[in-house]
Amino acid sequence: MPADPPRAPADTYATGVRMTDGTRTDRRSQAWFGAQGRGGMVYRSWMRNQGFGHEVFDGRPVIGIATSASELAPCNAHLTRVAEAVKRGVWQAGGLPLQFPTMATGETLMRPTAMLYRNLMAMEVEELIRANPLDGVVLLSGCDKTTPAMLMGAASVDLPAVMVTGGPMLNGKYRGQDVGSGTHVWKFEEDLKTGRMTEEECFFAEGCMARSNGHCMTMGTASTMACLAEALGMQLPGSAAWPAVDSRRMETAQAAGRRIVDMVEEELRPSRILTREAFENAVRVNAAIGGSTNAVIHLIALAGRVGVELGLDDFDELVRAVPTLVNLMPSGTYLMEDFCYAGGLPAVLAELLAGKLLHGGPVTVTGRTVAENTEHAERFGSDVITPIDAPFQPAGTGIAVLRGNLCPDGAVIKQSAASPRLLTHRGPARVFDSPEAYHEVADDPDLDIDENTVVVIRNAGPKGYPGMPEVSNVPLPAKLLKAGVTDMVRVCDGRMSGTGYGTVVLHVAPEAAVGGPLALVRDGDPVVLDVPNRTLRLDVDDTELARRRLELTPPVERYTGGYTWLYTQHVEQADRGADFGFLRGGRGHEVPRDSH
Repeated sequence: MPADPPRAPADTYATGVRMTDGTRTDRRSQAWFGAQGRGGMVYRSWMRNQGFGHEVFDGRPVIGIATSASELAPCNAHLTRVAEAVKRGVWQAGGLPLQFPTMATGETLMRPTAMLYRNLMAMEVEELIRANPLDGVVLLSGCDKTTPAMLMGAASVDLPAVMVTGGPMLNGKYRGQDVGSGTHVWKFEEDLKTGRMTEEECFFAEGCMARSNGHCMTMGTASTMACLAEALGMQLPGSAAWPAVDSRRMETAQAAGRRIVDMVEEELRPSRILTREAFENAVRVNAAIGGSTNAVIHLIALAGRVGVELGLDDFDELVRAVPTLVNLMPSGTYLMEDFCYAGGLPAVLAELLAGKLLHGGPVTVTGRTVAENTEHAERFGSDVITPIDAPFQPAGTGIAVLRGNLCPDGAVIKQSAASPRLLTHRGPARVFDSPEAYHEVADDPDLDIDENTVVVIRNAGPKGYPGMPEVSNVPLPAKLLKAGVTDMVRVCDGRMSGTGYGTVVLHVAPEAAVGGPLALVRDGDPVVLDVPNRTLRLDVDDTELARRRLELTPPVERYTGGYTWLYTQHVEQADRGADFGFLRGGRGHEVPRDSH
């Protein structure tokens, strides 16, 4: 006769007490798995169809593993394997790991832009965490929008959470030189247009650029947000930089699985980590690493979720004394694999702490402070991560925030990726009502544009496109490239890829589609850029601008339903983080009502 099936002790599912063996039964997850009667039976029995024994419902921490793994988001495609490593760590520490999928917002394939869906992903992550029997969560992200979206969603729920980013690709290699994903896309396009590269060579080179799992290995937005998740204290020290295919990426993930179990016991929540000082650290770190301008939007949106006041001007004022320490593309020479071997972010943090440019006191997911985490950090070599007293670029070369009659609510420019000679410039505007309108004529040899022209591209903002795509750093006109021109001033209410470069004014607010001054610019109007004095203005009389405003007609609403309608109705402007106003502030992790 077969043996009787094992029976759970009578008090295994008791709630609100600590059992005699010390097991916790008052956790959030026990509102499900510790419930009595039919409800508890439903929750436990359906979980047991996966082969879980009764002992896993004994009150141990239930850890959600939120993964954005998707073959439609190439940067995230390998996260299923990363999740397995996290599970090992959770089991080691005595927790119950439960993996669940989220949407993936991969910028490489999604149209019109992954940014349109960042807020949707944040909503999904928030609601999935709150609706399920979870005591803590590990967030697995890759491409640039998935990291801020997951952080935003987790912050709104405020359960213990730790971020594990998927890691950068290995350095690209082409004809004996390192090539960077994203950054070399723009370079190869210019070479193709000028005849320096053939179609066949370009086709071959694209396979050399992305040669392993992982996200962009330049200091684009994906690498930037991975580093800033670490700088904020939401990711384990050093884990932002390990390549996706390095075995230590999996070690890091396993360590995160162990750590989240302890964080549940300690009740270490995002609200304790994401403080004003933590955000100030992240802003300064972004300057030191030559990080993406997209970090401005994502950090402001994340701060709004936890009630921290963080404004556009903070990204100018907080970084004026911060030098650029990291020599990575697109501002420099090297790539993330080199950055990792040079010491990674802990080495940067240590340099900033030595220069008294960072708060050492904020607590992190380790339970220790920023200063304690970096106590033994080392910097190897001086080319990739430079010392604070001999920086790659001097203080004040980070993001600059501009104001003026063209951008009353602000605009940004990445100085480290711009041409110094163009940071002070006056030129006639050449206006395009969409990026597509520019691309239609960019290769026309008779295009009425010269190197002094200021290219103005509008209707690329959060509401106008919609979604604020990465289109601002449009390639230079073919005739100028062939003449040897390498840069010109571009002004746009959209975004630029973190892998991009050039003298490009971004995030002009308010955008043209909501009546911002960019909508008033006409061909030939003098545009004056003065980055040292932080101004961007249209040298046109106020009376004339007022007359033009009277002639404006509001754009036709293109969407009458669905998510895109919701987005266009509720998205805030770039200076507010392009989040939905109704998502500001947290909504907590109160256990939803039981329907059983």
